[in-house]
Amino acid sequence: MLLCGVDEAGRGPLAGAVYAAAVILDPARPIDGLADSKVLSEARRDDLALAIRERALAWHVASASVEEIDTLNILKATLLAMKRACDGLGIVPDLIQVDGNRVPPGLPAPAEAVVKGDAKVRAISAASILAKTSRDAELYRLDALYPEYGFARHKGYPTAEHLAALERLGPLAEHRKSFGPVKARLAAGQGELF
Repeated sequence: MLLCGVDEAGRGPLAGAVYAAAVILDPARPIDGLADSKVLSEARRDDLALAIRERALAWHVASASVEEIDTLNILKATLLAMKRACDGLGIVPDLIQVDGNRVPPGLPAPAEAVVKGDAKVRAISAASILAKTSRDAELYRLDALYPEYGFARHKGYPTAEHLAALERLGPLAEHRKSFGPVKARLAAGQGELF
């Protein structure tokens, strides 16, 4: 049976797209060390991401943009990114298991939600790793463009450093305007920087 695992990364940050990955692992080419991406070091995630890309039967990473997040809301944008990841596999699995308690509408195969699936299902663990490493790569790109915001360190999450930069410098086009701290800065009359 072809099992596809799906997970997301980046629902909570104030900046950047939300990412999702879908992975169908190859039982003939096992990958040791798969786990929820949040419990792995960055170096270990990067190593595992390479192994997943090399050994999985199929994988696809997709995202929903900041504009889609602000238009749809973060939940709907996350479900959209997950659907895009599944649609991009090139193989239709027998079953899709999605981390969390919701299944995106319109998936190409039967699907079920698995609460804490990133710690229980190896294919979901693999998807969590690809989603996280792909999103982190975007934040490193943003850090190179806007080093004063510290994206490489906080990855867009609302840390004290990020909130201070937002207060001092104002929001960027890459910030989610529907999220409280960004919305508050825009309401205070501090426009976007490009």
